[in-house]
Amino acid sequence: MSWDWLTGSGGGPRPLMLIGVVLGAVVVRWVIHRLIRRAVRAMESRQPRLQPSASRVGRAGRAGRVLRQAAGLDHERRRQRAATMGSILRSITTIVVFTIAALTLLAELGVPLAPLMASAGVGGVAIGFGAQSLVKDFLSGVFMILEDQYGVGDVIDTGEAIGTVEEVSLRVTRLRDANGVVWYIRNGEIVRIGNRSQGWSTALVDIPVAYDQPVEKVLSVLREVVATLDHEQPWEDRLLDTPEVAGVESVTGGVMTVRIMARCAPNENFSVSRELRERSKVALDEAGIRGPGFAAHGAEAAVL
Repeated sequence: MSWDWLTGSGGGPRPLMLIGVVLGAVVVRWVIHRLIRRAVRAMESRQPRLQPSASRVGRAGRAGRVLRQAAGLDHERRRQRAATMGSILRSITTIVVFTIAALTLLAELGVPLAPLMASAGVGGVAIGFGAQSLVKDFLSGVFMILEDQYGVGDVIDTGEAIGTVEEVSLRVTRLRDANGVVWYIRNGEIVRIGNRSQGWSTALVDIPVAYDQPVEKVLSVLREVVATLDHEQPWEDRLLDTPEVAGVESVTGGVMTVRIMARCAPNENFSVSRELRERSKVALDEAGIRGPGFAAHGAEAAVL
């Protein structure tokens, strides 16, 4: 009698079948999650295939280290991206497997699925129209994470706000601007993204001096300044290579402008620019090279 009840020989629900469906769903979910975890571990341990230029970056010293991290080749960044995608895939497979199992159980219990599916279809269409923006935000968040467009700690320009990313979810991105204001931006509303933390930044410093000062002496003093800066901490780690004294950028009136260009780690161009200006000012004063204001004052004194 008990076996007949378990197998549903009397025409009623089959408890053994119900138990089998539940156990089958649990086993299928476990197997899929195990495969996803193995794939995530493989992604974390896989070394990226570098192009020839990237290979040279990999052999470089401080520049290679900074650029690998900024370009997403760093192991930690790759690990975070793989872990995030693994979490998303596990959530999706759990929902799909248990939804199919629930429908199978309802069918086994004799619940008519046709009216239920029809109602669910109509409700799904209504929800779909009302939740278009939510689906758009979700898909945009998935692709942002998959393509590693930006991550936590990056400084980005979303068009609406510029700031440091503090959190990236599937629906919104939270960032904090320079004034400390926290912005919550829906992923589906981000049309363009400018990532200031990938690659490198450039510091352009224009040093004005008096028109009548010797050019070669000015350039020699500034070259000594950039060479000294390049071998001191913490600037050595912030610079990708030795700053270049490009030469005379412009001559206007009584002012001669000399330009210095420095390739820096991401977001370090501002601090490098300030340091270059300060050191250039001190070095030019010590060398007796006058600025444009002193030249004008000297000219007025000569007239008097």
